Amino acid sequence: MSPALTSSCTVDVRPGRLSPDEYARRFSDANPPLSGAQALLEAERCLYCFDAPCASACPTHIDVPSFIRRIADGNLRGSARAILQANPLGGMCARVCPTEVLCEQVCVRNTQEGKPVQIGRLQRHAVDAVMFDGTAAPVFTRGAPTGRRVAVIGAGPAGLACAHTLARLGHSVVMFDARPKAGGLNEYGLAAYKTPEGFAQRELAWLLSIGGIEVRNNWKLESAAQLAELRQHYDAVFLGLGLAGTQQLRVPGEYLNGVQDAVDFIATLRQTADLSSLPIGRRVVVIGGGMTAVDAAVQAKLLGAHVVHMAYRRGPDAMSASKAEQEWAQTHGVVLHHWLAPVEIVGHDGHVTAVRFAEQALVNGQLQASGRELTFEADMVFKAIGQQLLSTVLADAGVSLAGGRIATDDVGQTSLAGVWAGGDCRAGGLDLTVEAVEHGKGSAHAIHALIMRRAMT
Repeated sequence: MSPALTSSCTVDVRPGRLSPDEYARRFSDANPPLSGAQALLEAERCLYCFDAPCASACPTHIDVPSFIRRIADGNLRGSARAILQANPLGGMCARVCPTEVLCEQVCVRNTQEGKPVQIGRLQRHAVDAVMFDGTAAPVFTRGAPTGRRVAVIGAGPAGLACAHTLARLGHSVVMFDARPKAGGLNEYGLAAYKTPEGFAQRELAWLLSIGGIEVRNNWKLESAAQLAELRQHYDAVFLGLGLAGTQQLRVPGEYLNGVQDAVDFIATLRQTADLSSLPIGRRVVVIGGGMTAVDAAVQAKLLGAHVVHMAYRRGPDAMSASKAEQEWAQTHGVVLHHWLAPVEIVGHDGHVTAVRFAEQALVNGQLQASGRELTFEADMVFKAIGQQLLSTVLADAGVSLAGGRIATDDVGQTSLAGVWAGGDCRAGGLDLTVEAVEHGKGSAHAIHALIMRRAMT
């Protein structure tokens, strides 16, 4: 980009680009719930397969035909129980799980007709009907107290699933979380239009209502000594740390004003009650190809950005954002670009004004610059090129890592006796909310088995 073009760019970052009604409309529920009649009609489309591929495709192994049949029979409580028995965060997963590449992709209706049963929306219908019915008896109750205590570090999906399962089994749980609110990714990391009306905190309240779970906020794991102390005072420890670190671009201009991590932008938006007070640029560039990049790009557009570019260094098939997420971004006016790698963030008077990209091509399986460059003007730039585990403390404590994440066995046992791990911080995963829930649930049962064996000796 020429110096003349750079200096002529006028930075345009401001709040209040829309009317209050328009903010409310744009950030309303992206996928509204089914009505009772709609749910009944959709449930009757299910073939109730005996060897259902949808159940096998679900990381938490929800008995999909069973819960759908109960909806068709008018038994919403029974349906919700079948869901929550397998997935205690079934309400959130119904909203954010990529069902199009999991259960719905293998639905027989999809393979035969190209139109799957709307499993995710039916799951939400059943869970919401019971979870928020204040007159109904609890779906689950806490087991008889065992007198045993478990520490859970991280109150995100994995930690919550672990804590709730342990409470059902009668153990006492103390959850430690670095944030002011519990919920982790569900509270801070998802697009607002996916979980409107404070759903993350409503689900959290429901999970905690079982009893036996104490939450301690603003507590951060900062030393190996802290972990050693928890191991000494608790019967077991579960690490649901998530990925608190962010990858850096390592290009000139990365630290200009107006450049920030997409996860921080999303978290700020989620905690802003009045969206009209949140500044957004007129021209926004998002760098990355995952769901975080999509959430940041779409929400920038919804806040009133005139132009939003989303650039990824490889082709569309390599993007971690699903095809449905990519189409969602395009439907909302985000311009997707592939085969572009950032080489410089250009600024003027300390603020970003443009991003310069080098076009990429695959040569003998390796990415190489083609020699062509493109420049997009920008008032704001969001970096969404991946997150990483802040592992120094874990390494100091003797926790074995694999690929920068915590190495575990199949049930989450780490190299440290009495310490389990799950969710995004665990090596070898898919980085999905539903998988994190399964990690937490599976580790809870393994912890329970260990505790009860100890009690018998």
